[in-house]
Amino acid sequence: MSIFGASSPHWRSGLLAHGRPTDIAVLDIGSSKLCCLIGRLTPREVSSVLPGRSHTIEVSGLGYQRSQGFKSGTVVDMEAAEQSIRRAVSRAEESAGVSVDSLIISVSAGRLTSQTYSGEISLGGREVSARDINAVLASGCADAYNERRAVLHALPIGFRLDATEAIEDPMTMVGDQLGVDMNIVDVDHAAMRNLEMCINRAHLSVDAMVATPYASGLAALVDDEARMGAACVDMGAGTTTLSVFVNGKMIACDAIAVGGNHVTMDIARCLSIRVDDAERLKVRHGTAIATQMDERELLSVASIEEGGNQPIQISVGQLSQIIRPRVEETFEMLRDRINSAGLASSFGRRMVLTGGASQLRGANDIAAQILGVSVRLGRPMGVSGLPEKARGAAFSAAAGLMIYPQIATHEFVATKPRARRASGEPNHAFARVGRWLRESF
Repeated sequence: MSIFGASSPHWRSGLLAHGRPTDIAVLDIGSSKLCCLIGRLTPREVSSVLPGRSHTIEVSGLGYQRSQGFKSGTVVDMEAAEQSIRRAVSRAEESAGVSVDSLIISVSAGRLTSQTYSGEISLGGREVSARDINAVLASGCADAYNERRAVLHALPIGFRLDATEAIEDPMTMVGDQLGVDMNIVDVDHAAMRNLEMCINRAHLSVDAMVATPYASGLAALVDDEARMGAACVDMGAGTTTLSVFVNGKMIACDAIAVGGNHVTMDIARCLSIRVDDAERLKVRHGTAIATQMDERELLSVASIEEGGNQPIQISVGQLSQIIRPRVEETFEMLRDRINSAGLASSFGRRMVLTGGASQLRGANDIAAQILGVSVRLGRPMGVSGLPEKARGAAFSAAAGLMIYPQIATHEFVATKPRARRASGEPNHAFARVGRWLRESF
């Protein structure tokens, strides 16, 4: 069944069976690997540990496969992408001993953007009802639609009742005007449709699509960080994504088409070596900041140049000189996006790096220097049963997809396209959320 068939706005539901354990399968689609996790979500008692979570998560199956047919999360070869999906899911099924017919999948393709929209309705002095909340949320989404863009998430980030702002839940309160600010995350419709078609060709259906930065933030940020304000940067192979959380909610996200593969290609081109050899050099010896000892440590690698029978000798320090400019460029691009949107003060100098490319030695130090924030390396949290090989930063997005079903009830779904009304607001991914932050804090 197509996920694009909904015709009216409603709260997202149906991903979890009410009051009962639910088995789910997720697929993280990356530029270097596909990762499928199968697990069970079991209702739990309210606790001070992960207070926003309603279920415990136990992973029972893992399958991952080298990504083929995808580039920066976008389908570029339908046949190869389908086969990659089949292999990753099949391995997870074998590991878990179950069969899968539907998936929650990650999305980082399609020029992912995030904007803040506002909606307002008149109450006439009466109590706020569930119908009023539905109406104001639909109003907040009304300007967000474009026939070439598909809405991934519609996340309420704060209600207003007359002169009172930052209301968590206005139900039964009395007022004249009810308003809401919403974070709308959207992507190119064609990119989403191609992803869904690829899943369908593998005889699977899509339960939900989740923005990769949202999933990574759910898994890598601790509760205090998400409440007080923090940014999560997922450094993947082909894409680096950013999500900003305040008061436990994602208020903005973005993606840039630069990742670990670009570092690998820089090494391969500069040294005239095979891409696989360049990847091994990066993983085993790569560093963004060299030490004096690195200058003395020599490495050997075969050249691909004509007549290149002798291996190339290069020090770790020289390798760092190739790697560092690309890492600096990545964080400079993120800094520019953050500053132009006015988001720099929203996450309180707290940033978490995750994703496979974040494991490059010295990347966190470069991020701290360029962005002027406190940086820590993040790994998946809140999910048990992960094999040892899946507990690193490269699996944060996949773990976040497992967490997502219990968070999805906070989300508003309104997928019927409407024409975007003319507006004088700047059409920048973060411009509206930056204004919202300046006005609200």
